Amino acid sequence: MTKTTDEYRASASAHLWRHFAHPDASAINVMVRGEGCYLINSDGDRFLDGVSNMFCANLGYDYGAEFAEAASEQLTALGYQAIWGSASPVAIELAERISSHAPAGLSHVFFTPSGGESVEAAWKFARQYHGLRGEKRWKALSRRLAYHGTTMGALALMGLDDYRATFEPLVPGGVRFRNTYRGDRPADESEEDFTAFLLADLEERILQEDPATIAMLIVEPLQNHGGCLVPPAGYAAGVRELCDKYGILLVLDEVITGFGRIGAWFASERFGFEPDMITIAKGLSSANAPIGAVLIHDRIDEEFRQPGRVVNHGNTFGGHPVSCAIALRNIDIMERIDLPGRVAAKESELRATLEALMDLPTVVGVSGAGFFLAIELRSAALDGQRYSDSKLAEIYSHANIGARLAARGVLCRVMIEGGRPLMYIGLPLVADTSEFEVLAAALRGVFTDLAHTYGWFRADGPPAI
Repeated sequence: MTKTTDEYRASASAHLWRHFAHPDASAINVMVRGEGCYLINSDGDRFLDGVSNMFCANLGYDYGAEFAEAASEQLTALGYQAIWGSASPVAIELAERISSHAPAGLSHVFFTPSGGESVEAAWKFARQYHGLRGEKRWKALSRRLAYHGTTMGALALMGLDDYRATFEPLVPGGVRFRNTYRGDRPADESEEDFTAFLLADLEERILQEDPATIAMLIVEPLQNHGGCLVPPAGYAAGVRELCDKYGILLVLDEVITGFGRIGAWFASERFGFEPDMITIAKGLSSANAPIGAVLIHDRIDEEFRQPGRVVNHGNTFGGHPVSCAIALRNIDIMERIDLPGRVAAKESELRATLEALMDLPTVVGVSGAGFFLAIELRSAALDGQRYSDSKLAEIYSHANIGARLAARGVLCRVMIEGGRPLMYIGLPLVADTSEFEVLAAALRGVFTDLAHTYGWFRADGPPAI
């Protein structure tokens, strides 16, 4: 029997620990259905999903019948088969299909249950690879503010201190270096000079750590936290050159950016990266089944193929046949509607819709690419005095942002990172003009309310940023 909303909330408060949340669930939304780009709760309220749940519902919510069919067929044939000493046909086929869309040379696929576990696996493969070559390398370099998962190994690569602090000491070997945020750099610095600065900073960090101890360097091609940071021209090639110079494996974390979100199957290709491994998850199944993977380059595969060697890692649910069947159907649908091409065709319209909000004093700028964008929001009073962290937390609280947007039928979130309030926009990749307009209207209403509440409109001229 279906429960009422209050009954669901009471049960959740009594029994369900939600992720990154207080155990009290007395006011949560209980989502019961999806339609297109919208979620519907237990009270029948509709919400535009402004962040694709967790940047993973790439196809939205209209393909459930197709995914159910794929899952049912696989469950009827074979509900489970481990890929240790044997394999299922569907896992073999999915590995081939992923490889067909992957950047050149990334022909091999290791399945995991999630993105964080893909990052863990990549670090283990990098360590074993160097060990097979007679080198003792264990460290992994990652960028400041980068998010790579929450398992203990992935946390060691996390660039967000608030996520790490509770669990320290962490797995040794995680080392941070500068990301591609340029807001603290000279205003007249050219893109070429900024790239040179970043690469010099990275090389200095490598030398400080001793290159002979570094197994891999991991970056998102477009970094999520910090404001959807797009790499400057020449950065990708420069990182590859440094990795080659010092014998370091380059890993691209495409858990969010893979499978169409940036207007290509893989963002590494769009931005010119040439990785040794790519980690994936979310978009691989459009979140219709838990599945992740590591894509592995031929040159790494060659080292493991020598007689007597094995891949010394595994887990129970990596390559689960039902998850693989759903991921295959996901790729079928993406190919059928050319989802990456569709994002590439619509991204300018989405960005222009958001940039139109810059006439409001609440909005500082828009960054990112594809359907993965960040809106930077005001962090200073009208006199230019920067707000304290506690004041920013008040201004951009859930009551001021999340609840007001939800009342207008939109789900989005704001995070304050390095003193910068950032709203992330990651609509399902099937979103169109009508969804852009709904999103923009809700944002305009909330941002206008904030500007009035905190006195950001100038009386003697245009809005001040």
